Amino acid sequence: MEIRRLLAEDAEIYQTIRLESLKLHPEAFGSSYEEEMGASVDKYRESLPIVYTFGAFENGSLIGVVTLFPDGKRKMKHRASIFAMYVAAQARGKGVGKRLVEIAIEQARELGRIEQIHLQVVTSNESAKRLYSSLGFEVYGLEKRALRIGDTYYDEELRVLFL
Repeated sequence: MEIRRLLAEDAEIYQTIRLESLKLHPEAFGSSYEEEMGASVDKYRESLPIVYTFGAFENGSLIGVVTLFPDGKRKMKHRASIFAMYVAAQARGKGVGKRLVEIAIEQARELGRIEQIHLQVVTSNESAKRLYSSLGFEVYGLEKRALRIGDTYYDEELRVLFL
């Protein structure tokens, strides 16, 4: 497995795995498949160079992604967020997700100004919750009915890792 930062030239493969994640696990993301399926690849081509999105590759195929987004506001430059975490079904249970999050944490440390990393995880996603706990992310809040898909609501845990 190779993990590297995704750049503008990776926009098409990123879009493919992003749409897969939204279609297969709509409860895990704030964006919806319907919203993003009409987006042009240029959206990703423009955003990938300004955030830290890492991709895990196996035999040349993108099998997992995670994004670290450092906050740019003056009062919040000590914070970053992790989002858009996804590992394809065939790669789960092999440590891909853990390695992706570890690399995002390493990137935050390398930036030198990040003191805390935030993320949200839907309360029903037990494997993701175990992963984040194993890496030191602590629950600091619960957002009831954070997401709604049709008539079903999903709660999210708010988590933080202090570096």
